[in-house]
Amino acid sequence: MPLFAFEGIAPTVHPDAFVAPTATLVGDVRVEANASIWYNAVLRADFGPIVIREGANVQDGCVLHGGTEPVTEVGVGATIGHLCVVHGAVIGTEALVGNGATVQDGARIGARCLIGAGATIPPNTVVPDGQLVLDTVARVKGPLSASAKGWVDSNPDIYRELARRHRESVVPVVPSDTRA
Repeated sequence: MPLFAFEGIAPTVHPDAFVAPTATLVGDVRVEANASIWYNAVLRADFGPIVIREGANVQDGCVLHGGTEPVTEVGVGATIGHLCVVHGAVIGTEALVGNGATVQDGARIGARCLIGAGATIPPNTVVPDGQLVLDTVARVKGPLSASAKGWVDSNPDIYRELARRHRESVVPVVPSDTRA
């Protein structure tokens, strides 16, 4: 399994967890007991930590990226379905995020929710416990807002700087060094 320390912080994987040999964990990723990270999933914790709680599973092809607030977390027994994106969000205990869904920065998904396949949860959305969330439709809304323009303007520089930091500090980790 490709594990990489970033700026001196290495992933930790509990000995009872399963991380597929083609999954990639970078930086401050913490995988608890009986959790599983499946094939070709990428968990990159360079902006903030990612915590995969006990018994949770992150399925094939998912991308999880730590945000600055809150800690990106997948709750106890939660499921992140195939090809999902979870970015700087919190997924509650035993919640299920359906295949291909996207959960954006600051979102909080309650315990035992089901997020339907392909759904997009906008930033800072709070979904109460036990809710079914379906549908997403993209529509042109007009010119960029000041906030959206800020993202478009700043993203190239942010990623140039982040790439520099990775070039200077990413180091492969020997798997035995990752046990919690």
